[in-house]
Amino acid sequence: MNKVDLNLPVRVGAAVIGPLSILRMTTQEAVQLVRTSVKLHYPVEIAICNAHTTLTALDNPAFAATLQEMTLLNDGVGIDLAGRFLTGESFPDNLNGTDLVPAILADIDVPLRIFLLGASEARVQLAKDYIERVYPQHQVVGARNGYFDMSDCSTVCSEINRTAPDLLLVGMGNPRQENFIVQNRANLDATVAIGVGALFDFLSGSVIRAPKMVQAAGLEWLFRLLQEPRRLFHRYVIGIPRFFAALIRLKYGKSEN
Repeated sequence: MNKVDLNLPVRVGAAVIGPLSILRMTTQEAVQLVRTSVKLHYPVEIAICNAHTTLTALDNPAFAATLQEMTLLNDGVGIDLAGRFLTGESFPDNLNGTDLVPAILADIDVPLRIFLLGASEARVQLAKDYIERVYPQHQVVGARNGYFDMSDCSTVCSEINRTAPDLLLVGMGNPRQENFIVQNRANLDATVAIGVGALFDFLSGSVIRAPKMVQAAGLEWLFRLLQEPRRLFHRYVIGIPRFFAALIRLKYGKSEN
């Protein structure tokens, strides 16, 4: 059972996709979740699940168990189609991190102390500059790159804790960012931690976002593939058919040969 249902004043449904229970939240409900957590100083760990994240969890039971420790939100047309296919109900909003985090920063009505962890040093510093310029009501209290060995997590946690952030944004990709959050949660002095994927790449201007018409058509994945074909070929060209084959097995109980 998702812990947000038990401990925060949010009552929403969820779509069960394999081992994952992904909340059906509107953008404003997600912002309210973060607002309530910050005001109550109640720790919340958020993972934003797209088709790639979900397929990785289906392939890797250990990663699925990690995600089960977190509050799960939906990202992308693949998850929306999965929700409709498996449960007959779509998600109310697309809560990808690239849109959700700016919505949180714009609408939360609470000044936040923010720490950015992930991407290269140049990109995370540019993302820091962007947030400070566009959302001056908040304070970015720290930023560091995501290129560290997991054996150095205690040092990274100490660096984060010195700043006592309300919001920790972790952009290191799946499953590294979720593993970092869950494995180190007891040692992190941050109220809300969110795995944000490529957010810092977009905020820094290093990666161009798809035009609004492309986003609305559900083809942002194709735009990204055309930008970075070598890096994203396996995720999209191979991963998408595997994801939908997995959904068919989930619905009709077919096992792999």
